[in-house]
Amino acid sequence: MYLKEEIETVSYTRKSKLGIEHAYVRSKKICIFRCDNCGLVFQRERAKMSPKRLSNNYFHCCSNCDAKRFAQKKGTDRRTMWDKPASSLDDISKL
Repeated sequence: MYLKEEIETVSYTRKSKLGIEHAYVRSKKICIFRCDNCGLVFQRERAKMSPKRLSNNYFHCCSNCDAKRFAQKKGTDRRTMWDKPASSLDDISKL
């Protein structure tokens, strides 16, 4: 689940050829997610992700979980939803 986006700034110092130290700042955008498998909150750099995945239309899995196993589990959940008869009283929005 996509939660929010933050900006992380880091300051560095470097030494020039003449020996003078200069301070400079680099900033990067960090996206905060909640794992849809285990519920752990994790973060990734926005530059390393596809822009279309920054929504709740996609499932997000942390590095501790097995993403392939999670995808297989989600596939079986969808298949059981489509195999239900039309007259069942189960709410399909909860699957």
